[in-house]
Amino acid sequence: MLAAAALAVATPAAAQERTAVRAGFELPANSGKTILVFRPSVSVGAQSTGGMFEPNADWTDSARKNIDDALLARQASLGNRVVMAPESYGEDARRVEEYTKLFAAVSQAVIQYQFFVGNRLPTKKRDNKAGVFEWSLGEEVGSLPGAREADYALFLYNKDAYGSTGRKLLQFAAALGGVGVTSGEHAGYAGLVDLRTGNLLWLNADAQMGGDVREADGAIKRVGQLLEEFPGSAAPVAAQP
Repeated sequence: MLAAAALAVATPAAAQERTAVRAGFELPANSGKTILVFRPSVSVGAQSTGGMFEPNADWTDSARKNIDDALLARQASLGNRVVMAPESYGEDARRVEEYTKLFAAVSQAVIQYQFFVGNRLPTKKRDNKAGVFEWSLGEEVGSLPGAREADYALFLYNKDAYGSTGRKLLQFAAALGGVGVTSGEHAGYAGLVDLRTGNLLWLNADAQMGGDVREADGAIKRVGQLLEEFPGSAAPVAAQP
């Protein structure tokens, strides 16, 4: 079991919440800008003994509904005009899904290669603590449904893997041997994108989020954390995990 634990050690990736804003970007409250919100990408399941993600359809359905409801309730406090993206079908639906996945991939790259100084790419270095926050989803993001009537797009990504009994036992056994193994994964990213340029303007990312999204109260807490420090927002600071 300890040998397996050595292979399952968690990497020191995003161990804390980080927020970044593109240089020169500001979005005051009541600016007259329109923010298009795409339906959050939500996946919930279990983490196997070996660390594999095992999706759970019932948990995911409950979490998606809870997060949608919490996001709808939070809209009024985002400081500007917020509209939900129209329901899309066929090719439009496929492109929305692709860009939602692209947002998640870019967010993970920001976490890995920008937020942690030791891993920072040469092109992201500068003589200040923040470095160069310049990332993009590409100009074609402006072709998504509803984009022509909005200024910015808000993408949200959420993934929860609750540690299985086997994973928790592995964590305990590994700890006895001095090996660090995590049990459970609770990651979330929220980002604001310029619909004219595709530039990522604001990102809030956290790989250790709180709140059980399978419950309504937990989803409210999670959405509060995702939208913490949102530009122009009047939303209260979310409770800590």
